[in-house]
Amino acid sequence: MIKYLKNSHKALFTEYPITTDVFEPYRFHQTLPAYKQTPLVPLNNYARKNGIGELYVKDESNRFGLNSFKALGASFAVSRLPQKPELLVSCTDGNHGQGLAWYGSTINVPVRIFMPKGSDERRVAKIRKYGAEVVVSDFNYDDTVRYAARWAKEHGGTLVQDTAFDDYREIPSYIQTGYSTLIIEAVKQLGKDPTHVFLQAGVGTFAGGAIRALSEICRKMPYIGIIEAETCDCFYQSFLKEETVKIGGSPYTIMAGLNCGEPSILVLPVFQKYADWFISVSDDVSLRGMRLSRDPVEGDPVFNGGESGAVGLGVVDEIIEKGLKEEFMMNDDSVILVINTEGKLV
Repeated sequence: MIKYLKNSHKALFTEYPITTDVFEPYRFHQTLPAYKQTPLVPLNNYARKNGIGELYVKDESNRFGLNSFKALGASFAVSRLPQKPELLVSCTDGNHGQGLAWYGSTINVPVRIFMPKGSDERRVAKIRKYGAEVVVSDFNYDDTVRYAARWAKEHGGTLVQDTAFDDYREIPSYIQTGYSTLIIEAVKQLGKDPTHVFLQAGVGTFAGGAIRALSEICRKMPYIGIIEAETCDCFYQSFLKEETVKIGGSPYTIMAGLNCGEPSILVLPVFQKYADWFISVSDDVSLRGMRLSRDPVEGDPVFNGGESGAVGLGVVDEIIEKGLKEEFMMNDDSVILVINTEGKLV
């Protein structure tokens, strides 16, 4: 099931709040020994069958040998610190923490990761694999972020968090810009501008960074759809109610990477300017995308679509099944890009 909301405030905001060169992370990531461009998966037969021109999946399920794209942001942010830190600290639902732990291990800096209550032990193990200390809190994600920030301050750690709040903005801005690498790769691989890009949003940092890259490298800005889990759809609710909405309590979704109830303050104005639709989805949509990733239309390649990763493909399929192509400006000339942000959790 999907709900969608057209952005009635599009283009009212005129400046992007982050000034870092969008190509700087791309140049940095290419210097890392583990760097390898991730694949762009064409789903040509699916597209022909459904009359949508072209459909591509940027597959981040094996970035740096990890299970997601998140190390792009964490590594770039740490590389921009003025001096080598003694301890890196963060809160995560899983992938950001794993990415930070991986990069910490490559530069020989200890890492302490806090995770919200109910975190999957498989995600905990993936982080500990890289030598990080992991503490599962008794709080939800957003409260655990605040706890991690306090702990880092009290213990001399450097907080590397992928959401901005109060006066904590510089490191999240570097993380956000760090994600531009995958968009730059994808557009180069396409050889043309996409007409539609669907982006997942937890706190919104990934989507904000992707939008920044698209706005600078595309001749014409594509239509942008922002996807959230319905249990914690803070952006959908914020634009629906025309005020910043924070989702409290302990929401649950299988899309752990999207299980965040408070928007990053760096992202709201970016979405206001560039987003065309806010899309709130049930877990069934993610499961639909995961099924299509491993059992595609005959002749299309299989890819490793994860719980948060495959939801973009699920959204496209739901739009088609519900007869909403016209509503989403999709036709035979469309070039649609979705991002498989993670592989299936195993």
